Amino acid sequence: MHIKTIKAYRVMQPFVDGRYNMSKGRSAEGFDSLLVSITSNTGLTGWGEMAPLGSFYSAAFAAGARAGIVEIAPHLLGEDPRALTRINRLMDTIFRGHPYIKSALDMACSDLTARAAEVPLVTMLGGQENDMADLYKVVTHGSVEEMIANARRIITEGFHRLQVKVGGKVHDDIERVAAVAGSVPKGTVIFCDANAGWTTYQARQFVDATREIDYTLEQPCVSIDDCLSVRRSLNKPMVLDESVTSLEEMLDIHRKGAADGLTLKISRLGGVTKTRQIRDIAVDLGFMITVEDTGGAEVDTAAMAHLSLSTPEERRLHAIAFHQWVTVRTATNAPPVIGSRMGIPDGPGLGIDVDLALLGTPFFETSH
Repeated sequence: MHIKTIKAYRVMQPFVDGRYNMSKGRSAEGFDSLLVSITSNTGLTGWGEMAPLGSFYSAAFAAGARAGIVEIAPHLLGEDPRALTRINRLMDTIFRGHPYIKSALDMACSDLTARAAEVPLVTMLGGQENDMADLYKVVTHGSVEEMIANARRIITEGFHRLQVKVGGKVHDDIERVAAVAGSVPKGTVIFCDANAGWTTYQARQFVDATREIDYTLEQPCVSIDDCLSVRRSLNKPMVLDESVTSLEEMLDIHRKGAADGLTLKISRLGGVTKTRQIRDIAVDLGFMITVEDTGGAEVDTAAMAHLSLSTPEERRLHAIAFHQWVTVRTATNAPPVIGSRMGIPDGPGLGIDVDLALLGTPFFETSH
């Protein structure tokens, strides 16, 4: 088997709930998604997706992904898509860095590999641990009243896990979190995610003022060392997200004891293959794990679901259903969501069926 054709599509995916707000005025109206199809000489096709929340959020931007695909894809023609390690080494050789550009290509090869074997991707990622993963929903940054209303609405929808956005003016965030925590049922799981928005000074102010609230703190500062400095005075668990950009960074976090859990984002790490590698080692090292991505719809969410449900249940934190965030549908047979839990689609590979009519004409195509 070898790669015969690679096509790339751009799909704008507006958010169902309108503007997505983070601290410091950072916001996005939707995902600017890159979808990639890889077809083999046997006629099988695999799909991948990558969508940054915005260039303010991660070291990735949509236009860069589109430009990078044009540079990398021709070098993959004629290669065996099932040779995932070789494919990744080849991409890293011909194009240094920029893992987000490679993510959709690796995802498509992973999908194609599992389809060729006629098994769900979850089987090739270690095996399915259970049927469904717990989902969380995000309380985006806003006024106290807006955040309380948002949190209550999420609870009425049947969710019991909230990620509350912080990382802005500390005293305002203290007020917001206290108000949200006081407005939801006891036992609601709360993560306070600063998205690396604070200095250590600000993070310590927040931590000290919120000691009586039950939550997990997520990525308070930019660097691993600064987050470690905050953790030393923290009486709660800490999860790192933006700091996890490679296997080396994950091992550094472990050596320093800088976190209890990790959020692994597929595009930030370069695709399904590298995410699986880091996930497996992190599990063995004792971390709690969330597998998600920076954005996307059915294709990317399916990959997240397969990685989540192949993570040992006792080490899995939660997941997120991005395909429910957006107003467009790029595929049928999406990851099923029942209440506040998500499963994987039935079928080989990712299990999704992409709607080619919706995608329109590819902006790039190359063939062997």
